[in-house]
Amino acid sequence: MSVSVRIPTILRSYTGDDSTVSADGATLSEVVDSLESSYPGIKARIVDEDGALRRFVNIYVAEEDVRFAEGLATATPDGTQISIIPAVAGGC
Repeated sequence: MSVSVRIPTILRSYTGDDSTVSADGATLSEVVDSLESSYPGIKARIVDEDGALRRFVNIYVAEEDVRFAEGLATATPDGTQISIIPAVAGGC
């Protein structure tokens, strides 16, 4: 299954500055593996050493936050748009 993945500015050094890339996979985990295959090093910025989604990375599959869905097991139907969004912290 092919999906479209929106890449945030901070990760575009891995994708040759492309803001949107294609990846394959029936689940988010498979999509992340597909991204790693095409863009070595990107996976380590998305998941931690234990294979869990990093705390400071938000991922949306068709506008649904995967943290409130099935995490990395979230289904990624063909044609779905996935957005990787780094968490922003700070304040006054």
